[in-house]
Amino acid sequence: MTYIVEHSTPTAADFVQETINPLTTATGVYVTIHGHFYQPPRENPYLDTIERQASAYPFHNWNERIHHECYRTNAFSRVLNSQGEVIGIVNNYEYLSFNIGPTLMSWLQSHDPEVYQRIIDADHKSCQRLNGHGNAIAQVYNHIILPLGNERDKYTQIRWGKEDFRNRFGRNPEGMWLAETAVDYDTLEVLINEEISFIILAPSQAKRCRPFATEEQPSPQWHEVGGAQIDPTRPYRCFIKDGRYIDIFFYDGPISGDMGFGDVLESSGHFAARIGRAVKGDHRPSQIISVATDGETFGHHKTGKERCLAYAFTVEFPQRGWTVTNYAHYLSLCPPSWEVELKPVTAWSCVHGVDRWQDDCGCGGGGEWHQKWRRPLRDTLNWLRDQLIPIYEQTASQLLHDPWRARDEYINVILDRSVETVEEFLSRHQHHPLSPAEQIDALRLLEIQRHSLLMYTSCGWFFEEISRPEGTQILRYAARALQLAGEVAGANLEEEFISRLSWAPSNVKTYQNGADVYRHLVISAQIDFNQVAAHYAINSLFSSYSPQQQVYCYETQQLDYQKQNMGALTVAVGQLRLTSKITWESHHFVFAVLHLGGWDFHCCIQPFVGRLAYTEVKEKLFEVFKQASAAQTILTMGKLFGEQSFSLQHLFAEERQRMMNLLMTKTKKQLDQLYTQVYRDNYSILVAFQRDELPVPKELQVAAEIALSHRCLITVQALAETIHNPQKTDTHLSELEAIATEANNLCCNLEIPDAKNTLETLILQNLSQILYKSDPDEINSQIERLSKIIEVGKQLNLGLSLDKAQELYYSFLYQQIIPQCLNNNDQQNSDATCHWTPSQLCPLLNFGHTLSVDVSPWLQ
Repeated sequence: MTYIVEHSTPTAADFVQETINPLTTATGVYVTIHGHFYQPPRENPYLDTIERQASAYPFHNWNERIHHECYRTNAFSRVLNSQGEVIGIVNNYEYLSFNIGPTLMSWLQSHDPEVYQRIIDADHKSCQRLNGHGNAIAQVYNHIILPLGNERDKYTQIRWGKEDFRNRFGRNPEGMWLAETAVDYDTLEVLINEEISFIILAPSQAKRCRPFATEEQPSPQWHEVGGAQIDPTRPYRCFIKDGRYIDIFFYDGPISGDMGFGDVLESSGHFAARIGRAVKGDHRPSQIISVATDGETFGHHKTGKERCLAYAFTVEFPQRGWTVTNYAHYLSLCPPSWEVELKPVTAWSCVHGVDRWQDDCGCGGGGEWHQKWRRPLRDTLNWLRDQLIPIYEQTASQLLHDPWRARDEYINVILDRSVETVEEFLSRHQHHPLSPAEQIDALRLLEIQRHSLLMYTSCGWFFEEISRPEGTQILRYAARALQLAGEVAGANLEEEFISRLSWAPSNVKTYQNGADVYRHLVISAQIDFNQVAAHYAINSLFSSYSPQQQVYCYETQQLDYQKQNMGALTVAVGQLRLTSKITWESHHFVFAVLHLGGWDFHCCIQPFVGRLAYTEVKEKLFEVFKQASAAQTILTMGKLFGEQSFSLQHLFAEERQRMMNLLMTKTKKQLDQLYTQVYRDNYSILVAFQRDELPVPKELQVAAEIALSHRCLITVQALAETIHNPQKTDTHLSELEAIATEANNLCCNLEIPDAKNTLETLILQNLSQILYKSDPDEINSQIERLSKIIEVGKQLNLGLSLDKAQELYYSFLYQQIIPQCLNNNDQQNSDATCHWTPSQLCPLLNFGHTLSVDVSPWLQ
């Protein structure tokens, strides 16, 4: 659903300038909407990257899909008029109180730097608007349930969350989001020790409250609020045994629940009215209406709801005289005058305390499946953690001054794995000047601890089955910790670990228990250096690797490489050095790979033992290969390298799919030609069926769609290559129009994602060229041609997304065009760096209609 605004209020002109009024006193109604943005970590622990997830199609993985639906749309949220035209693009993060999981922020930083920067900028702007108090708050690093963690893990999780926050937002966090809002008094003490000022909890977590003592009322009475009856319109102070305290905001439970599970976000007016009913009618100088929900509600769980927020923030709430604020700002204006006592141990999503993450309590079930696996899983991971502690302490103490302090500060390496950062870190913490081998061991030990923290990510217990991706993911972290413990200390803990997992019963017959899940879904995903080398070798037959190149989290150095072809056979022999960017571990390999054609590969790997041995291997193999006998070549490879070999199935899943697509190229080309011929031969028959409104034979319809899709893709690729040649561009556009007409007449559905992506990129590049680099005298013809590209894309029914082009145009409109419209006679206007005549401005403004941007005030 879209959120459409009547043209009367507001209009595009209302978004020209935002008035910033510094707030210094708390008066009236304040509204804080908190979004908890978080995704379970999904990266392969051995590759440090997210592999393709088929269930997220058409996106590569679920992070990408949710980013497209939520994180990006909230950074560029539209406000529309009654014609569906954009009159404002709002960065919702400027108004939302929010936390974003550190692991998610790391992914955003690499995947979409533009959105990442808008989030950072939003916090800075909210600081400017709200007396230095930004909207962003920190989060417990990887979403562990703090009450279930040991004391040391609590401190590390909070310290990592704080340092990640400082690194990104450039300031200390004032508040912190606790995973699942899980809390107990031990956790509060750690938060206070770490100088966290406030947290946000569910109303059900409060036990009782009372006003502060005064001269008039030195012993105020406690009010029992254990049934979620606490008043959420004020902050509270919670004291621990030694008299220190932390401040707490309780979100409004009913409204927050309606946001996530009801229809309160159906329109911004409905949302504002619902919040209005929560305003207390007493005579307090100020009050805060605080609501909180998953940030993914706005756009992912509920399509288009980010627009509801944008309009509420910029129009609905201000019209009602409400101040949009964040918790830190409100706390600075209105510190608590009430204290609260919490229940012993609680979380928002479990009525049994925190049993959802350790017992068969029924929470998160919803079906016939049990959760009897939760307790054995928790106990098994606790056992592993406790086994790893002495290994870490004893081994790391020989390398590092203070192993646990080093762990706390290891977050700086996680955030930046450059050689300079790692060297500085090791230099600061080393017990003595470390040799290269000792540096590797130190990093391995710290990675053991990182994975022992990651294996407690709450998502592993949240749902109903241990074999779900979330449960499998935390077991993969455990497996990586086990592997590293074996490498650095010779500890063999895996057998006992698997034995303990056998006590965790699965609901899925395929697996029976956690041990089977581990064997089938975890061990099979483990990767060692030999597999990375085999991956490199097989891939080298189709990729031109540079002498030094990064492959996932490995640096590759190609020391020698030779390839020969003999008929359908191809063989390559090479020498390769692999270095992990995470642990600095390095291996030197010799490889040989034989491609027998099609899907058949035979690859062998062995350690490099010397140049003479390598030369002999290479000469012998190439000599045998001259016989053009695949059998003899494979036998020779076995004699030279040993019996272990690798094939296509040993490639990483991501690269295996890419390789399969490459291998299919020739077949697809032949099929395209075949279907094109079928289509041409039967075109008149197809037309006759369509004319007489008869069902078209499926074989002919498929042939038509494949032939036209192929023709369209080829033409779009040609258009992209000749876009700067107006004559050829016009020719290709005419061809695409003809294809669109033909496809529409024959009711063909052209699904061509490559053509869609190419046209979207082309449109964005050309628009940028027009706006920032073109000769104003050529504006008319260039805009006309770009408009035609967009129109052709629509005629082809490719489902073009013009969002980025719209955002680019909108930004230019308000930064360049409108200032000149407003100051058309002022040639000294410093805001408008480009100047056009009215005849040049008109085409630029009219193009806004093509992109569904409201430009009517400026045309007038």
